[in-house]
Parts: sequence; C-alpha cells; structure tokens
Amino acid sequence: MERKRVSNLVGGLILILLGLLFLIPQLLPEWAPRVSWSWFVIGIGFLLLIIGLVTETPGLAIPACIVGGIGGLLYWQDLTGNWGSWTYTWTLIPGFVGAGIVLSGLLGGRAGRALREGGTLILISLALFLVFGAAFGGLNVLGPYWPVLLIGLGILVLIRNLIRK
Repeated sequence: MERKRVSNLVGGLILILLGLLFLIPQLLPEWAPRVSWSWFVIGIGFLLLIIGLVTETPGLAIPACIVGGIGGLLYWQDLTGNWGSWTYTWTLIPGFVGAGIVLSGLLGGRAGRALREGGTLILISLALFLVFGAAFGGLNVLGPYWPVLLIGLGILVLIRNLIRK
C-alpha cells in the first residue's frame, strides 16, 4: 500500500480513537478517565508516533509503542494502586516492541515480515506475562499449572529451531 495512504489511514484511526476518548466520558460518566501524571507518558508516545507519521519515519512507531505502552501500564497501576504488579507486567514491554514493529512495518510497506517478527515478540511477551503473573500470584488464570505454559513455550522454541534451515 502507498505510504501516504497508510499514513492517512493511521491518522484517521488516531482521530477516531481520540474522538472515542472524549465521547465515552460524556455518554458514560462513570467510565471517565481519571487525569493522572501517566497521561504525560502516554502523550509522549503519541507525540513520537505523530512525528514519525509527519516525517515519514515509520521506525518511530517502535519507541512510540514502548513509551505509550509503559504509560498505559503506569496509568492502570495508578488507578488500581497495584504497584507490585511490576514483578510481572514488565514482561509486556517486548510485546510493546512487537506492536511497534508491526505498526512500523505497516507504515513502511513491509507488512508481512513485520507481522511475523512483531507477532512473535507479542506472543512471547504474552506467554511470559502469564508465566510471571501466575508465578508471582498476580494472575490466577492458570492456577498451579502455570509451569505447563513454560514447558509448552520450550517445546515451541525447540520445534522452531529444528524446522528452521
């Protein structure tokens, strides 16, 4: 897809998201976002993305996703007061990198490769999030069987290594 067209699509999506961000509190006041210092971190990530779009530098999507994602984590922790969750939420940072790689690839015209590379990072990040979250008691999704996910991840790495030339 043409780079300018992709930039326009991303710009349109950003406007829709911003509109929803401002509309939801008016329709559902109980869902109104609480103003927090973490919004400044999210804003810096958003600013990096805008600079990348304006300067046609798709690589800026990667730090934009990292900074914005960490800002989102900080906002959630500020809302809940669950600062101890850093023991396992840090595992989402490689997923933010993966999301940035995917977005950068879409903006730069390398969608196929970016989806593979970024998607792999996102899946690894989610698996680590589940493992560390279960190990440190933050998530009860897997119960006492969280090591099974670790074993499965190891098997996946071995199979992938054997298949790869």
